[in-house]
Amino acid sequence: MPIYEYVCQSCKRKTEAIQRVGERPLKICPHCGGKLKKAFSAPAIQFKGSGWFVNDYAGARGEQKTKEAAADSKEGSEKAEKSDKSDKSEKSEKAEKADRSEKAEKAEKSEKAEKAEKDKPKSSKSKAPSG
Repeated sequence: MPIYEYVCQSCKRKTEAIQRVGERPLKICPHCGGKLKKAFSAPAIQFKGSGWFVNDYAGARGEQKTKEAAADSKEGSEKAEKSDKSDKSEKSEKAEKADRSEKAEKAEKSEKAEKAEKDKPKSSKSKAPSG
């Protein structure tokens, strides 16, 4: 038999009643004598007896599935760690390459500046007017 829930319109108290499906709903509040209104509530369901998955199959297959799931999660975490490491190594490699290229550019510029100074004709000392 289902359990029905009622709410009193005057005192706002909840009342539960075990009734058959065909019975008429309650109309009078047992606490104050006010008018009752049927309320919606979640049904209370209990699975009893054999034949349910938890009772019959969870032991053998459930353990195997949990082991497989644990192995999958371990592999997934290892892959994630490897990808994190590879991302970090890629970023560090890119940073190193950028540093190397900057240093090479600076070295080239300094070499060009030195060559330009050497290639300039040596100017003769200016003659100061005597006087």
